[in-house]
Amino acid sequence: MSIADKLDRVLTRAEELRHLLATAEGAQVGALSKELSDLAPLVEKIAELRAAARARDEAEAMLADPELRELAEAEYREQKERMPALERALQLLLLPKDVADERSAILEIRPAAGGDEAALFAAELFRAYQRYAESRRWLFEVLDYDESDLGGVKGAVAEIQGRGVFARLKFESGVHRVQRVPATETQGRIHTSTVTVAVLPEAEEVDVAIDEKELRIDVFRASGAGGQHVNKTESAVRITHLPSGIVVSMQEEKSQHKNRAKAMKVLRARLYEAERARSAAARASDRRAQVGTGDRSERIRTYNFPQGRVTDHRIGLTLHKIDRVMLGELDELIEALIAEDEAARLAAEAA
Repeated sequence: MSIADKLDRVLTRAEELRHLLATAEGAQVGALSKELSDLAPLVEKIAELRAAARARDEAEAMLADPELRELAEAEYREQKERMPALERALQLLLLPKDVADERSAILEIRPAAGGDEAALFAAELFRAYQRYAESRRWLFEVLDYDESDLGGVKGAVAEIQGRGVFARLKFESGVHRVQRVPATETQGRIHTSTVTVAVLPEAEEVDVAIDEKELRIDVFRASGAGGQHVNKTESAVRITHLPSGIVVSMQEEKSQHKNRAKAMKVLRARLYEAERARSAAARASDRRAQVGTGDRSERIRTYNFPQGRVTDHRIGLTLHKIDRVMLGELDELIEALIAEDEAARLAAEAA
């Protein structure tokens, strides 16, 4: 099917939806409205492209008129230059959508190799994502923050709420490597440590059915760094999903009920992502068209503090502004990753 035929089908379906909405009732209204809303950017871009094509053709027809030639040439060039960008935007809109892209996300950060230094960097990276979320006016809620003795974290989990959060952050999953001289290093040697980041699309109850009989729930007393902030009541919760072996612990809240609710939210997201991973594995050729696999074992980025640079290994991009990146200025990295992914998916679609 040609691009023109695909665009005609989109316009036809949008018109059908408008007619159906005129007589729809109840739950059908919501479903039809959502489909029409999803098509709206595509319909708008089709109108822009076809208007540009008409203006170009009209200008081309006027080139033969000596009195209008100069004006017509300018209009012809302008519309002709606009069209490739419009065509590319349409091709991107026509690509299959990741159904999770518009969702909020669960962010999990944990130190890997490197002991105290890894824990310190994990805390810094967590704050960088928090600042980035704030810059985009997303709601950043800390679900769990297990502080280490020196002010780092043994593990940190947050819920980031907003439209399209997962689409912008999903390429952050993987191993982040840091190279720098730790504060505790007396001889000035550079150490290499690693931190794992996981970004999971937030799952609704309808996405994942969890049988309470398949859960083992343990409660215990929460503990803090160096024995501080210790709760005298058993408010911390550990939930084990027996079929998958996934374990989620929460102790941030003083309420056992709240910790349990947060743990269930994270468990649901992990199960949902596990199912998405299984589906993606079944479409192995599609995975090759993505920027990385999202696997937590894949080293994706290095933060080299002595040289002031951040390098994303998947796309070969190096930025010499590590201070700004650690302050949450992540858009340049994220935009480059999204652009690379889009280019790869367009190439795969054309193949």
